[in-house]
Amino acid sequence: MATAFCAALALAIGAMAVAHDGRIGLGLAVTARFAFLLFWPAYVGSPLTSLFGNAFLPLKSRARELGLCFAAAIAVHLGLVAIICLAGHPPPLMTFVIFGTAAGCTYLLALLSVRRVREALPANLWPPIRFVAMNYILFAFIRDFSSFQTYGLKDVVKYLPFLALAICAPILRLAAWAKTALRAPAKMGLPRQSP
Repeated sequence: MATAFCAALALAIGAMAVAHDGRIGLGLAVTARFAFLLFWPAYVGSPLTSLFGNAFLPLKSRARELGLCFAAAIAVHLGLVAIICLAGHPPPLMTFVIFGTAAGCTYLLALLSVRRVREALPANLWPPIRFVAMNYILFAFIRDFSSFQTYGLKDVVKYLPFLALAICAPILRLAAWAKTALRAPAKMGLPRQSP
């Protein structure tokens, strides 16, 4: 977590130094993408293992750590947002609603990653909380990455690969769920139903 935080901080400082005008916009973009690259394997580790085998088992087994690294990295991004607000240039209210909720989901998951805290919940609450929170965070990334206007190849490179990864993530989860659902009747000795 400390490494993820320090890496995000270094990226933010470097991006703002390169921006020449000292604006924070590039720092925001870089830290958001870095955080996404930590979130994505936490989101898809289990589906990739289910679909493609044990080669992806390290991602699945490290999902919690990757998620905590994501939470640490996004703290730098949120710090930059706070600086913008303090400078008198807050983002629109809808940005706070959508991305603030995603940040809340992030830190709720981080809190619930502590076993004692999670065990204080009724056992049947953790899976739906995790499902809703993870998918809402992904929705926020998809919304962010899909809201770009193309002014050239530079803009496409800044957004399109991240949007493609974000869109692939729920598709991988759905494919893994379908694979498991199709296997379930066979394991129980039931005939598969044709579509």
